Amino acid sequence: MTHATIRGALLGAVLTLAAAPALAQDAATTAEQTIAAMTKIFGDHPGKRSNHAKGVVVEGRFTPSKDAAALSKASVFSGAAVPVTVRFSDATGLPQIPDGALEANPHGLSIKFKPADGSEMDVVTNSLKFFPVATGEEFRDLLVAITRSGPDAPKPTPVEQFMAAHPAAPKALATARTPSSFARQVYHGVNAFVLVDAAGKRNAFRYRIVPVAGEEILSADDARAKGPNYLVEELPARLAKEPVAFRVLAQIAQPGDPTKDSTVPWPEDRRLVDLGTLTLTKAVPDSQTAEKALLFMPNNLPEGVEVSDDPLIDARVQAYAISFGRRSQ
Repeated sequence: MTHATIRGALLGAVLTLAAAPALAQDAATTAEQTIAAMTKIFGDHPGKRSNHAKGVVVEGRFTPSKDAAALSKASVFSGAAVPVTVRFSDATGLPQIPDGALEANPHGLSIKFKPADGSEMDVVTNSLKFFPVATGEEFRDLLVAITRSGPDAPKPTPVEQFMAAHPAAPKALATARTPSSFARQVYHGVNAFVLVDAAGKRNAFRYRIVPVAGEEILSADDARAKGPNYLVEELPARLAKEPVAFRVLAQIAQPGDPTKDSTVPWPEDRRLVDLGTLTLTKAVPDSQTAEKALLFMPNNLPEGVEVSDDPLIDARVQAYAISFGRRSQ
């Protein structure tokens, strides 16, 4: 992977999770340092997310499978179709980033499930197959390395040194690819969660959200040739003609599969359980207004779904809360 590719991918892919720069660490929390760092990199854009600033909001329903009800006692899996609000997004804190730019990877898909009993559930995924780092501290170090690796930095640059010392990082970033449509990309939950059934049996799992129409990836040249807003414009146009469907899958961990290290993908022979079908039917009338009010929190979970021991879940929660507070002012 070349330095240019690393830097481009890092500005988008690595910032999927907030990281803390090495500045005033004794005077601010990691999450506060995170938002300050992203503002330094991307600029201040009032009313916008600090990361994944550009997106589109749509609505639909989730219809759970019978297998889902057997794995979890959560009402979202109980049998009735559940209304959902979904946001697709580009990476970075740049609201005007071209959708086909390398830095716009990984794309995000976040879901807010709204069952009738009021027990909301949020799911946050992106198009990386696994994450570049395992801890908030490593993420901070990586972000610091990025800020110190400008074009005039001596070789090897800090980010090149970091990548050499953390071999999972370039491998993870290499999985980021640009789709022909938000509706034609596979999205992964890089963090592990736990499904709990009515008898108390627990199964660690990771989400995988797969388009029924299949994944369609563009070459770098074809992606750059697209219009700057082709992804956020194409999805509403597609939904005006027909619904878009995804299969929501759970990759079930086996004994020994790490749940606290998002840099380690589980083997592909692990059981994939179909939790249900996500059917998107319409774009919201005013996406920019809707997305400003939306907050997707990975720990917003009903009884029957729990967080694992993955430390990145709490790191994301804290940073998302600060970003939401800033854009709500």
